[in-house]
Parts: sequence; C-alpha cells; structure tokens
Amino acid sequence: MRDKKDKRDWKFRLHEIIYEADTPSGKLFDVILLITIIASILFVMLESVKEFDAKYHYFLNIAEWVVTIVFTLEYILRIISVKKPLKYIFSFYGIIDLLSTIPKYLSLIFMGTQVLIALRALRLLRVFRILKLVRYVGASNMLANALKASRAKILVFLFTVLIVSVIFGTIMYFVEGDQSGFTSIPVSVYWSIVTLTTVGFGDIAPVTPIGQFIASLIMILGYGIIAVPTGIVSAEYASQHRGHFPHIPQPPQVDMNTEACPNCSAERHKDNAKFCYNCGHILNARA
Repeated sequence: MRDKKDKRDWKFRLHEIIYEADTPSGKLFDVILLITIIASILFVMLESVKEFDAKYHYFLNIAEWVVTIVFTLEYILRIISVKKPLKYIFSFYGIIDLLSTIPKYLSLIFMGTQVLIALRALRLLRVFRILKLVRYVGASNMLANALKASRAKILVFLFTVLIVSVIFGTIMYFVEGDQSGFTSIPVSVYWSIVTLTTVGFGDIAPVTPIGQFIASLIMILGYGIIAVPTGIVSAEYASQHRGHFPHIPQPPQVDMNTEACPNCSAERHKDNAKFCYNCGHILNARA
C-alpha cells in the first residue's frame, strides 16, 4: 500500500514540476526549457551559415543531439506523469512537442530534415504559462472571432482589389507595351498588384507620361485600400467587445493559475483551486 502511495506521490511531484509554473520547481523547469529551446533554434540558424558551419560543424551537431535527447526525455516524462497519455499526445502542445523532437532523428534517414528543428520555436508559446499571461488568451479569442465574423467582407474586398488590379494591369499593358517591360497582361497585373499594395519592387516601371499618371493614381488608391480591412476587423472587434448588452458591466477578471489537471490535462484553474473544474480530480497531491 505504501509503495503504491509513494508511486502516486512521485507522479504527482513529476506532474507538478513539468506541467505547472506556479511552483518554484515548475517555474525553474519551464525557464530552463525555454532557454534550451532558444539555444536549439540558435544552433540551427548558425548551422545554416556556411562559414560558421564549416568551422564549428562538430560542435553544432553534438549540441543539437544533446538538446534532442533532452527533449525526448522530457516528452517521455510528460507522457508518464499524466493518467491519460493520449490526451496529451494528441493535444496541441503534445503534437508540437513531438514535431520538435523527431527532425534530428529523421536526419539520419533523410538528409536536410534537421532544419525542421526550427519548429521548436512554437514551443516558446509556453512563455504564456510562465508569465501567467493565460488570462489574456480571451483577448486573442475575441480577435479570432472578429476575423471570422468579418471574413465575408474581407473576401468581397479582396475580390474587388483583384478586379481593380486586372483592369489597371490591362490598361497599362496597352499604354506602355513591351518596351517598358509590360510584356503581357499577367505581367502587367503583377505590376498593378505590387503598386497597389505599395510594395513597389521597381523591376517594372512606366516611362510614358500617361503610364506614370495612372501609376500615381494606383499608388494613391493603394494607401486608401490599406485602411479598409483594418477598419472592417476593428469594427467587428469593437462589436465583439461590446456584445449585445453594452450597458451591463463586465464581470471582474478571475486570477488563473498554470496548474494542469493530472487526470484530464485541463488548464486555467482558479487560484487556490483544489479540484479540477472539468473532471473533479484532485489537483495537488498535498491537498
């Protein structure tokens, strides 16, 4: 009976270190993990510099293998420390953790796949847990809802911009011709899109007075067009924020911690919560 309890306490302790950032040990673990992730991304970036790789290839290769082994052990410990491993394995962070671990192993079979290690940058999203910024995720959800609500208006706007680009591109093709680089209507439409978006690569430019006048109109129109999608999304975001009852005060913000349920992996529990809001499982081994 005692061995069974010790085993349970060991798993609880491991879960507390790996999945939580409110405790000193959990915060230290996450900080070390973030530093390791940044270092691994830096190694991949330096390896892509031929001069640096030629001089320090052996060191970079060993460093990447060390980091990969560390991430592999961490991935295994994350699976061991939860009661429902599949819940973690197929979660967002679980998939990201796996994708950030396997590229170096794949490089043994397929050359060049180690550059996919840059996917580890996605693991830096865990900084939200460490800095206790989870409470602000609601703001990102509001932005996502605003983009979703305004998608029809944005699609109509983009379709209009495409039509305008085709019309101006066709006009410029007839006005300028081959001698100015407008060799075909598709090329002229490409120039029109580049000019309308105020990018202006400069690889093609009108030389006739009429062409330059039309180009000036397109540039001015481009500045006005840039503001349209911003206004659409901003209006939808404001609508999301006000809701249907603007005069009813919003409920106060509730402080959330970074504690994850060892049973169902649910997060965003209230501070000082002893039981999971999702499954009712005990959150802390000492509770």
